[in-house]
Amino acid sequence: MAHNGSETQDSGSHGEWAQDAAARAAAPALLSEDELALINALQLSPRASWTELGRALGVDPVTVARRFHRLSVQGSAWVGFSPGPRLLEQICVAYVVIDCAPGSTARVAGALSAHPHMVTIERTASGHDILATVATRDLPALSRYTLDLLPHLPGITAVRSRIVTHMFTEGGRWRIAALAPDQRARLTARVSAPASAPASSSAGRRTAHRQLTSFDRALATRLAHDGRASYQSLARDLGVSLSTAKRRVEALVRGGLLRFRCDFARPLGGWPVAVTFWARVPPADLPGIGQSLIRLPETRNCAAISGPQNLVLQASLHSLGDILRLETQLATAHPALDIADRVVTLRQDKLLGRLLDAHGRSVGVVPADLWAEPAL
Repeated sequence: MAHNGSETQDSGSHGEWAQDAAARAAAPALLSEDELALINALQLSPRASWTELGRALGVDPVTVARRFHRLSVQGSAWVGFSPGPRLLEQICVAYVVIDCAPGSTARVAGALSAHPHMVTIERTASGHDILATVATRDLPALSRYTLDLLPHLPGITAVRSRIVTHMFTEGGRWRIAALAPDQRARLTARVSAPASAPASSSAGRRTAHRQLTSFDRALATRLAHDGRASYQSLARDLGVSLSTAKRRVEALVRGGLLRFRCDFARPLGGWPVAVTFWARVPPADLPGIGQSLIRLPETRNCAAISGPQNLVLQASLHSLGDILRLETQLATAHPALDIADRVVTLRQDKLLGRLLDAHGRSVGVVPADLWAEPAL
């Protein structure tokens, strides 16, 4: 009897092991070197033609188009947009820490994902449950959203906001290093010349200092779904001429209001760890340290903020062990920087309007509408 019982137990263990193995086998494959090279190329030049991308990567345009189409269908990579530096000067951005009732965090995160002002949502391993990046048209709108609306959402027990006073860099400028220097040079040469023009352009200055029109907002919404949408398709969808669509997109980019970006499923690309450092820095040292931190290859977001900690740094890393390495590097390079807390992301539910699954893949879009009146 004992012998038979032992066989039964072994058989059950083997069955559980087989189920676990099947689950592991069903997990999506990691991105290949060729796919990462394409993603890096699109980070540098998100709307480059397939011909330009193929020339930089050393493959034919059809192969490049097919490769990105496969990534898009899988939700493993996508091109959208993020606010440009001039728009960041006009709007109000805050890091919002949200506590939830026991057992309600997933439900709250799901509800918040539908909010157009919730730009990014992360569930964290720390003293709070959700870390969100919120953007509104101005401070009064942020106040109404965080003080009058969010606390009344079922499951939320506390809301604390840390307002961005200066954005040193945002995630759209984060780059992976999957290309050779000559490949990067081909792509950056393509985009560097137009980028310097707006500073001396009166038209660029006028664009930069005006509010976005309803048409600009509709254009941004369309581009949030597909940042590589052709001018022809934008014109057709928005009911304008091709020249109008092209002119408006180029004006928004030149004016620093809109910036295209390529994102991807980071866990599948070798960056499964995201960490947020809350730090204190002497105010006089803040500009210099902030500018230094944005040069680190790990830095995704870096901003001066309100509150007892006046600096936030968000980094993408290859492993949990890299957290201590990076923190040690920061302490050595910047003795005046005092890290008060480090928060590891357990799961990212939303990234700049993209809804993500457990593997970081895009499964939907809720375009950011910073200009709408906040509502639940």
